[in-house]
Amino acid sequence: MNEEITILGKQAKLAVRRLSQLSNPQRNAGLFAIAKMIRARKQDILAANAEDLHAGAEAGLSESLLDRLRLTSERLDDIANGVEKVASLPDPIGEEFDSRVLDNGLRLSKRRIPIGVIGVIYEARPNVTADIAALCIKSGNAAILRGGKEARRSNRALADVVAAGCADAGLPANSVQLVHSTDRNLVRELLRADDYIDMIIPRGGAGLHRFAVENATIPVITGGMGVVHIYVDKAADPAKVVPIVMNAKTQRPSVCNAMDTLLIHRDVAATILPVVAQSLTEAGVKLRCGPRAFDLLSGDFPVHPAEDEDFDTEFMALIAAIKVVDSLDDALDHIFEHSTKHSEAIITEDYAAATRFVNELDSAAVFVNASTRFNDGGQFGLGAEVAISTQRLHARGPMGLKELTTYKWVVLGSGQVRP
Repeated sequence: MNEEITILGKQAKLAVRRLSQLSNPQRNAGLFAIAKMIRARKQDILAANAEDLHAGAEAGLSESLLDRLRLTSERLDDIANGVEKVASLPDPIGEEFDSRVLDNGLRLSKRRIPIGVIGVIYEARPNVTADIAALCIKSGNAAILRGGKEARRSNRALADVVAAGCADAGLPANSVQLVHSTDRNLVRELLRADDYIDMIIPRGGAGLHRFAVENATIPVITGGMGVVHIYVDKAADPAKVVPIVMNAKTQRPSVCNAMDTLLIHRDVAATILPVVAQSLTEAGVKLRCGPRAFDLLSGDFPVHPAEDEDFDTEFMALIAAIKVVDSLDDALDHIFEHSTKHSEAIITEDYAAATRFVNELDSAAVFVNASTRFNDGGQFGLGAEVAISTQRLHARGPMGLKELTTYKWVVLGSGQVRP
């Protein structure tokens, strides 16, 4: 085991033991101290981020990756506000549920407890450092973070702020620790540090998730990748289509809940699709169209024929695939074939069509007449998120405080023995 990982793991184990015993007001005090420190050291964080952005541009990072990497004064204010919002949420630790009394008089209940030490591997998004810190501290967990090399200065600046805020509030300074080395071999070491880490969350592309699943000896939460679909039904309200599609595609195209593929029913394609294409084109979105969509749009818009792989691509950029479908069944078949189980939406005024769409799709979040951009911990009222899980075990969708807990059975007796 690598020495740095061993040291971080031992320190995290000690930190989580103390964190889990602190009261909710004590943990909240740490979060308020972190938020205050983010605001106080804003210029230091922005200076570190500017160095990362310069290095990233020099290295040829795409604009979508640079956008994920970029911090601004406003984004830092949002991060600090998000940390404080987590502090205001109900405390999940110690919650008693499923209580009952057995025939022999034993009183049983489940009590919510922290998972322990959370390992997070992430790429290009320094805001994750603060989000993870807030959720882990609030839920009594310690965290070991390994960010991408493209954000190493930004992550270090934010991790230093988190440690300083914890220390100021009397929390363990090692509650949230950053792996400083950018050696890629350490990722494999982190994935196998099962003596110290209880759960791994990878946040990045398909390659990172696949590597984590194939190499970890620790439970891994998969998700965060989205080939996201919006289906415009034949009973769609035309007034709702453009606002929803534009928000889902252009509000922030570099994130996992942005729309990738637009499906539209053939009965309304001739009237609605050109209007949608006009708005998307004006916003700089490149359109990759299936045959029927291409025939409808090619005379008036700079469209490109879609390749087969376009319908399996999470673009994370101002690019959208478009396909005309014959029916709701056709749309559902397409989504089942190409979905990554992240976010899907239908635009319709037909209750039966909406019900089928919701009932038959098993993605982590399914929307009716709303933008897929709402699939987010903050938007769902969770304060923030450690990940958006697309797997089936433990948690699905945005993972907030409760998803960072497990439980233990508490059994209260009065002298009972098993016969």
